[in-house]
Amino acid sequence: MQRTTPRAFGALAGVAISLCAAMPAHAQVAAYPSKTIRMVIALAPGGGVDTTGRFIGQHLSQVWGQPVVADNRPGAGGTIAAEVVAHAPPDGYTLLMTSAGFTITPSLMKLQYDPLKDLLPVSLAVVSPGVLVVHPSIPVKNVKELIAFAKARPGQLFYSSSGQGSAQHLTMALFCQMTGLQMTHVPYKGTAPSVTDVVAGRIAVTVASVISTRPMFTTGKLRALATVGHKRTPALPEYPTIAESGVPGFGVDNWYGLFAPGSTDKAIATKIQQEVARFVNQPETHKLLLKQGLDAVGSSPEEFAKLVAQETARWAKVVKAVGVQPQ
Repeated sequence: MQRTTPRAFGALAGVAISLCAAMPAHAQVAAYPSKTIRMVIALAPGGGVDTTGRFIGQHLSQVWGQPVVADNRPGAGGTIAAEVVAHAPPDGYTLLMTSAGFTITPSLMKLQYDPLKDLLPVSLAVVSPGVLVVHPSIPVKNVKELIAFAKARPGQLFYSSSGQGSAQHLTMALFCQMTGLQMTHVPYKGTAPSVTDVVAGRIAVTVASVISTRPMFTTGKLRALATVGHKRTPALPEYPTIAESGVPGFGVDNWYGLFAPGSTDKAIATKIQQEVARFVNQPETHKLLLKQGLDAVGSSPEEFAKLVAQETARWAKVVKAVGVQPQ
């Protein structure tokens, strides 16, 4: 038997490495996933982002035969979780589940990562539609009447939000900018107290998710005027959008979406997206999501990336206009 010299062994090893590196991309994608996937969730357990992420993760685990482990990293507007994923190996085994606040935080905080380069949009999974609501004592039944009522009382109407620089705050600020209204912002520590004070009549108006306000406006404790998204939601098909109600071009969607580390193979991202889209748009899944006040989407990585870039630029302008300083 011929003896292999160390030099020859090194050459053979080099050939083996080259062959592995040259493995066709489709073969690498076909092998994915072959181990546990970690889904880093940007918000606390129990909320919409968390339950949606776990719901999708459970399905992926069943379909692919590999565990999908939820790892909640709440705090700092979702940036703690985003930074973990931004710095993770770009192999598809670490994913981020976060909300539309992802496009707001770059204007509010000094980040240790570039959200548009260090994270790869995979799919906008679902939209959590919002609704514009007022206390029943406000004598308006639609958006046009609210605009007229508020213009006659500059600075006298109060609107609430879940905090300074929050999605609720900036959505209402954008509404005021586009309509020329002067309303006074009252920030709260969370969505629940901001809605509670509208129900109590201490605040005139706010925007919040359908799921958190529907029990109030269906029982007359609040009055819903319009939905705030770009299009009507199946959760409230009878309600027009704000854009349809006299404010052309207005539209804000609170979405929950998946991201991967920035240099992840796009073929792997597409594989994840296709399975997510297939799942959320199944009739039974669609019905379950709708009961939770969620609209199924499952957009492609390209569509999602375009939305993220557009929304990041738009909120930067709104943040600057309202004078919120980056922390």
